[in-house]
Amino acid sequence: MKWTASKIKALKGERKIAMLTAYDALTASLVDQAAIPAVLVGDSLGMTVLGYETTLPVSMDQMLHHTAAVSRGTEDALVIADMPFMSYQPSLAMGLENAGRFIKEAHADAVKVEGGAFRSELIEALVGNGVPVLGHIGLTPQSIKAMGGYKVQGKTSEQARQLMDDAMAVEQAGAFALVLECVPAELGEMISNALTIPTIGIGAGAGCDGQVLVFTDLLGISDKPAPKFVKKYANLNLLITDALAGYKAEVESGSFPADEQSY
Repeated sequence: MKWTASKIKALKGERKIAMLTAYDALTASLVDQAAIPAVLVGDSLGMTVLGYETTLPVSMDQMLHHTAAVSRGTEDALVIADMPFMSYQPSLAMGLENAGRFIKEAHADAVKVEGGAFRSELIEALVGNGVPVLGHIGLTPQSIKAMGGYKVQGKTSEQARQLMDDAMAVEQAGAFALVLECVPAELGEMISNALTIPTIGIGAGAGCDGQVLVFTDLLGISDKPAPKFVKKYANLNLLITDALAGYKAEVESGSFPADEQSY
């Protein structure tokens, strides 16, 4: 079954939604084989794949390249392209054009944009022109310089009210779902209960309608310290480095390739 934005939206109140990031055809196919309904081609690839310190340097061309690869690697999962920094902020027209490129050139099924009420006009325009939108509020990495770092959002009553208002505005603008990142669990549950669209939490507690994690974090591939909200379901970093060390040792000793690996 091919997942669509409307099918994801309809899961609200029916079952929890699992979402994962993927950045290439291989990892996307693994996510698809696990029957994960939605795959996010996150601009987090800036750190996980491209070696940047933040998401800010990631370009449209890079995102199109990776989104197209993920699209080729999936059959059933909904492919959501993360619109990178300054691909939609300068103007409504630019946002529409670049979102259209993700649909036409990279074969994405939807796009994700960061921001609350002030992003309503763009979300409404995208949805009105046939582009499904996943919203994103709370900790928004593209605004990290203004936020002063990776910090939990919505800790004060004023901030919590603003996030609730932002969530309602994103829903009213037509988003099919909303990512809540790094907000207190109680607030995540309150926002989830107030909305009629699903919330996808990442560091926002169990009260959200779904969860999203970065592929390499979940599998324990990265050797960097993981955020508190990450649960490692495997420790592939150790397995991979051990395998590589074994290969190196066998090449240096001359035991690889053996007769069975030779023609």
